Amino acid sequence: MTGRAAAPFVLSSPSPLPATSASSSRQPEVLWAQRSEKIYLTISLPDAKDVELKTEPKGLFTFSAVAHGEPFSFTLELFDSVLPEGSKTKTKMGLRNIICSIQKEKKGWWKRLLKSEEKHPYIKVDWNKWCDEDEESASGDSDDDFDGANEGDESDDDDGMLYLPDLEKLRGK
Repeated sequence: MTGRAAAPFVLSSPSPLPATSASSSRQPEVLWAQRSEKIYLTISLPDAKDVELKTEPKGLFTFSAVAHGEPFSFTLELFDSVLPEGSKTKTKMGLRNIICSIQKEKKGWWKRLLKSEEKHPYIKVDWNKWCDEDEESASGDSDDDFDGANEGDESDDDDGMLYLPDLEKLRGK
């Protein structure tokens, strides 16, 4: 055991609980993406009940819910400060996902989601929402962040149709 400080990841609520309570809780898959002003978290937890979310200005994000009779919870120490809960945090509850849009306190791109460089197997990049810094202005970012968010994997281009060249014309060349 080294003298390092404990990781900022907590399995249960921030209040101390016996080890048995923490070990009985599971973590749902969390997808994340960012813009210069926001962080998007998509928590994949079908049929979630008793959902509790808390966002603190110092960047502490806490989640707990029950799905299929099992408790799910986690606490994330975000890379930087965010605006307090209620002012700019938006949440959409879906049948399969809970989607959160969290306003950053300072505009800018974060190097990663968490303060800690430690990898968490249940946290993944949301490539459907991902936007690079140089693409942000072209994407037309708006407050309609939740319109059709992650409801399906189909592309909106041409009603999901892919462009395929006319093979008969190509064969004749």
